[in-house]
Amino acid sequence: MTHQPAAEATATAPAAIAPFRAAAHPTITVLTRRADFLRAARARHHARPGMIVQGRKRRAQEPATGIRVGFTCSKKVGNAVARNRAKRRLREAARQILPEAGRCGWDYVLIGRRDVTATRAFEALLDDLRRALASLHGSGPREDGPAGPA
Repeated sequence: MTHQPAAEATATAPAAIAPFRAAAHPTITVLTRRADFLRAARARHHARPGMIVQGRKRRAQEPATGIRVGFTCSKKVGNAVARNRAKRRLREAARQILPEAGRCGWDYVLIGRRDVTATRAFEALLDDLRRALASLHGSGPREDGPAGPA
């Protein structure tokens, strides 16, 4: 008894799918530097019942490849358990929505809301993110926030 055909099938399937995924969706990285969060705070934002979304188009001197996203929940959201649950839900919503609705060269910060982000129906949370991104990418007066050094 050999298990070689099963091994061959699993070995070739991921290689065939990987290039398609890489070409279809932009890379998403996580914001970690405080300066990036502060730049996003000065740019456009859109509040929805389940979250607040801040978004900014990166400038020419910044790397413009892929999408960058950050997550934050203050102590107003609740205790550590509630904040972690809210951030997990925001991360999953971003993982599902940003590849289709986000734009390359943009930074997004998703902010959890008190008593809502951790308990809101997940489909409603996804809809909130879709609508916030549509609003951010629509025509508006602020692109990168006030002029000046960043």
